[in-house]
Amino acid sequence: MNSIHTGKSSSDSILADADKARDKLVGDLKTVINEAEGWLDGAKDQTGENVKAVKDKFIATLETAKKDLIKLEEDLLERTKKAAKATDEYVQDNPWKAVGAGAVVGVLFGLLLSSSRR
Repeated sequence: MNSIHTGKSSSDSILADADKARDKLVGDLKTVINEAEGWLDGAKDQTGENVKAVKDKFIATLETAKKDLIKLEEDLLERTKKAAKATDEYVQDNPWKAVGAGAVVGVLFGLLLSSSRR
């Protein structure tokens, strides 16, 4: 019984962490876009070294966003592997429940398909 509870709370935790990471990434990307728009608006009136400084800051911000995106991808991949492992352990510990759940999903899917053809 413990493996059932552990598997579920583990997958719930993984999904919650993924949601937090996604929300943080979206917020960071919105910040980058807003900063970029501000820099581009400010660069219209600038010349020479000031434009280079704005460009360098913009490039640095984009590089940071890229690194954050790569880290998010790696974190999500790791969490996905953990979720798959928890699912595999649950199915190994409870094979008949997994078969029953698969059968129920199959029947429901079949009913949906058959009703949509009428």
